[in-house]
Amino acid sequence: MGNKTRILVTGAGGFIGHHLVKRLKADGHWVRGVDIKQPEYEQSAADDFQVLDLRMWENCLTATRDIDQVYNLAADMGGIGYITAFLADISKNNILINAHMLEASKQNDVKRYLFSSSACVYAQYKQKVADLAPLKEEDAYPADPEPGYGWEKLFAEELCRYYYHDYKFETRIVRFHNVYGPLGTYDGGKEKSPAAISRKVAHAEDGGTIEIWGDGLQTRSYMYVDDCVEGLIRLMGSNHREPLNLGTDEMVSINHLVDMICGIAGKSLSKAHDLTKPQGVRGRNSDNTLLRKVLGWEPSTPLEQGLAITYKWIEGELKKKEVGELAEVTGD
Repeated sequence: MGNKTRILVTGAGGFIGHHLVKRLKADGHWVRGVDIKQPEYEQSAADDFQVLDLRMWENCLTATRDIDQVYNLAADMGGIGYITAFLADISKNNILINAHMLEASKQNDVKRYLFSSSACVYAQYKQKVADLAPLKEEDAYPADPEPGYGWEKLFAEELCRYYYHDYKFETRIVRFHNVYGPLGTYDGGKEKSPAAISRKVAHAEDGGTIEIWGDGLQTRSYMYVDDCVEGLIRLMGSNHREPLNLGTDEMVSINHLVDMICGIAGKSLSKAHDLTKPQGVRGRNSDNTLLRKVLGWEPSTPLEQGLAITYKWIEGELKKKEVGELAEVTGD
């Protein structure tokens, strides 16, 4: 075994977790992956992959046994349509996962525990305009997070701080701002906007129309998954215990995002805006001042470059599906 760091990644069947496991393995660590399901698109690179429901206390004890570091990415989550529709379930499931994972990690003498929070913790009253100032870490208070998912994340951040305060248990807290890239969910209701728009553009005929949720003037910033993974590893290795933004500070409107993806696809499409659909806060962007100070680094993949890779992957997956469906119809 030698002195390899033994690392647990929860949510390892999910998008960010899957990429993180690959990177940790490439860096020479021993990795256990845990998720409620197997990875969707390719097998996990983990040394030990276990399918466990982390809402259950016993499963959290099993998962954290003989582990040095925990990246707790497991969460019941999805895009804006999903997180605005299921407030009780999402809150209950995530509170159980996060409370049990923290306590099990402490009981099993884990050295460091990283909690994945979200930009959804930020006060909604500070996100009412499209061209808002980037959100600094302290803008989470006075608290007014997104209902359900946001409140639960904010409380779990506090719980991490209490564990350090009371037990000197080393916790790290990261606030993700819209992560995208290949191997991410792109249909079924849990996908984020870059994936949803990529799917719609890929399906559309050149010259056609695609549906956009809201008026398209709402703004966001997006971080490519490789940058996200790099940031996670750097934060885990740092001495910073307070919440830290992890995102880019390149803010774009949803309409602009659509135009970029259409450009990548080489398609000219009209936008049909559906104002009845959920669109989340009006504007959200990451202030990276503290990130640069703490990690001496920030995400650098240009949006267009990351989107090109992501679009190509989603387009390829959709083509594979079409071929499969065609084979079923023709009996091939």
